[in-house]
This record gives sequence, C-alpha cells and structure tokens, in this order.
Amino acid sequence: MKEELVIRSARDVSDFVDEHPGMRSTALIVMIALGGVFVDAYDFTSLGIGVPTLQRTFGLSPFEVGSVTAMMAIGAFVGAIWGGKATDKVGRYKMFLVDLVLLVASALGAAFSVNLPMLLIFRFLLGLGVGLDFPVALSFIAEFVSKNRRAAGVNLWQLMWYVAASCTGLIILPFYFAGFADDLWRVAVGFGAVPALIILGLRFKYVKESAPWAAENLGLDEAARILEATYKIKTRVVRTVSRAVTPPPDEARFGEIFSSRFLKRTLLVSVICATQSMEYFAIGFNLPSISQTLFGKEFIHAILGAIAFNMFGIGGALLGVAVTRKMGSRRMAIAGYLLVLVALLALFGLHDSLSVVYRGLLVGLMILGHSFGPGAQGMTMAALSYPTRIRGVGTGWGQGMVRVGSIMGFYFFPILMASVGFYNMIGLLLLVPALGLVAALLIKWEPVDSMDGKREPEHSESVVEGLL
Repeated sequence: MKEELVIRSARDVSDFVDEHPGMRSTALIVMIALGGVFVDAYDFTSLGIGVPTLQRTFGLSPFEVGSVTAMMAIGAFVGAIWGGKATDKVGRYKMFLVDLVLLVASALGAAFSVNLPMLLIFRFLLGLGVGLDFPVALSFIAEFVSKNRRAAGVNLWQLMWYVAASCTGLIILPFYFAGFADDLWRVAVGFGAVPALIILGLRFKYVKESAPWAAENLGLDEAARILEATYKIKTRVVRTVSRAVTPPPDEARFGEIFSSRFLKRTLLVSVICATQSMEYFAIGFNLPSISQTLFGKEFIHAILGAIAFNMFGIGGALLGVAVTRKMGSRRMAIAGYLLVLVALLALFGLHDSLSVVYRGLLVGLMILGHSFGPGAQGMTMAALSYPTRIRGVGTGWGQGMVRVGSIMGFYFFPILMASVGFYNMIGLLLLVPALGLVAALLIKWEPVDSMDGKREPEHSESVVEGLL
C-alpha cells in the first residue's frame, strides 16, 4: 500500500521533502538540474583554451581579450540579479528551460562571429543564460534534496564545474590534431550548444516544478500532484476553515536579504562569492595560458596542462562533497582559503628555486584548495541560507557577487600579467583569498547542520526555520 501524506499547509510539503530520502531517480534529477552548471562551466572555460587563436583571428590587445572574457561575466551578473528574482516569481521549471534555449542560441552565434562587436554581443547573451541558470539550479536542488543530503547535493555543482572544465580540453584535443588551427576557438565555443541541447531535452522530460515553491505559489493541490509524481506516494489535501482562503505570498524583494535577520549571512555570502570568483578567474580560467608559461609555448601544452590542473579541481570537489556535513560550509571555506594562500605564497616567493614540476604542483594545490573550499561554499551558502520564498533572490545575489569577482579577475589577469609579469601578479592576488579568509573567520554563520552537532553561536534558529 502506498504511503499517504496529509497536506494541510506549505510547511507540510517542505517538511516531507526535508525528511524523505528520495527515490532512485533523485540522483538523476539532481544531475540533470546541475547539467546547466556543466554547460555554464564549459562556456566559461572553453574560451580560455581558445584565447591564443582568438587573439590571432581578431588581432586583440590584452584589454580586448579581457573585454571578450569579461563580457560574458557582465551578462551573467545581469542574468543572476534579474534571474534570481524571476526564479522566485515564475518558478524553477520555466526558468530551467528558458536559460538553456538562450545558451544554445548564443553559443552558436558566438562561434560564427565575424568581428569583435558581434562576438561581444553573443558573449553577453551567453553570460545572461549562465547567470539565469545558477540561481534556479541551486534553488531547485535545495528544495528537492532531503535535509541530511542537501548541502552535499548543492556542493555537487563544483564537481560538475571541474568535470566540464576538463571536458573542454578533451573535446578540443582531436580538433587540434585535425589541424583546425585558428578556428579552434570557434569549435570550443560553438560546441557548448551540444550539451545545452541534451540537457534541455532531459529537463523537459524528467524535471518537474519544485514542490515547496509550488505549495507557496501555485497551491497545495499542485504541490500534492508534484509530490505524487516525484515520490510515488498518495497525498490528501485537507483544508481547514482558517486556511480556506490563503493570501498570495509577498513578492520577493532584494532588500529582505539585507534585513537584520539575514544581514550577516548575506555579507559572508557576498565576500566569499566575490573573492573565490576573482581568484578562480585570475588563475583557474587561465590554466591554459599558465600551462604554456610553465611547460612551453606549444598549444598542446595549453590543452594538456589545463586538463591536468582541472583534475585537482575534481579531487577537491569530491572531497568537499564527502565531508560537507562533517565540517560544515564555513569551516570548509576557511580550510580552502588557507590552502590557496599557502600555494600562492609559495609560488610567489619560491618560484625561482623550484623546478617546473613543483611549480605545477603548487598551481594544482591552489585549484584543489579552491574547489574544496571557497569555490564551492560561496554558492552553497547562498542556496542554503534563505527560506524558499526568497531563495532565488539570495542565490541570484550570490551569483551576482560571483560575477563581480569574475569581471575583476578577467581584467585583472591579462592586463596585470602583461604589465608586471606572472609571478608578481600572483603576489598581488594573495590579497584576495586573505580578504575572504578574514571574513569567514569573523562572520560566524553556518547553514549546514553538521553531523557532530556543533553549531555557530549566531545560528540559533532551528534548522527547519533557517532553511525553510
């Protein structure tokens, strides 16, 4: 006999999702939701491999290279800020489909660009789609996975990012050997439409609306229908007299995440998202160029080096998923910042006395620390720190701060490296993780209910109230 769930309020829907371990299809749906992150990461990192050939195609200066890469981040900033609010207003499912359609069209447009202005326009639109996808994907997972697995489920986005970044090099490699030469950047950028189309089809077939969001915005009957289809249970909606007429929920407002209740967590989310993004897009995005600096100017070194370095990111992300509930998000961010600082400081101070192998290992250690700690935890905190009604707004704000950092990182690396050199740029970059570390030490907010039961003093509200 099927389990029956009695639903009297939206809280009953959220409580059921919190406590229910999910079905066999849960992991599949989470991966489909994160498929947009795969496309996002591919679109962002693909141009990193193609930068040398792109420069030759259009004769770009370092500032123009920064503009091409930063234009996508500018579009992502607009998409994140607007998309987070739209996600709370129209729902997760509709946004899931809209952003991927935009990603397919803009990836193809960028690949066939005939001049710099055309490329900038399509890179902006590509960024817009990326910015729309992050808030909806992480909001959906936070409302779909049970409480005990929620933080680890959200943290999977970082693993998906580095898998995509590694795939970029693997996809480009056969085209390199096939002699595509100056058209490699077009192949790299345009191929992003392929996974986007696949994920679009999978989302259309398998993904449904978030049940907690539906309960608050579409009514209990629709939420019940979603739960029955997703969890294969029977539901019964019971309406009391006091709940017969339920006023519509207040529209999500950005100002609410800066209210006294949410201010601390919003500040921490903002600093971690911005600093991790700046350190990643100054180093991680430019792994192909860094590989050529370390191992040789041949283009094959750019591809193989980027793949090797991204393996460290995959390792750090896997470790992060495994220990999320044990350590908690804030402590993982602190540990990651420390690893990044150690790696960058050693690279800056000791590079003259280190062999190429050790310098490469230090870059890998930086990527590992980043993916384990702040790289994942900024957006994980953003997804878990706000109730359902404003989760899209909070996640969108976090993604907006990520794009502020990425814009700075995109310009920071090519221009500063051209003027002061690679290792001096590393020395200046040390200020970024140091700022993030100080913020994580001072602002004691922890959204993850750790297995050891230890909670930060500020986190006095119940887990259910804090997350829902």
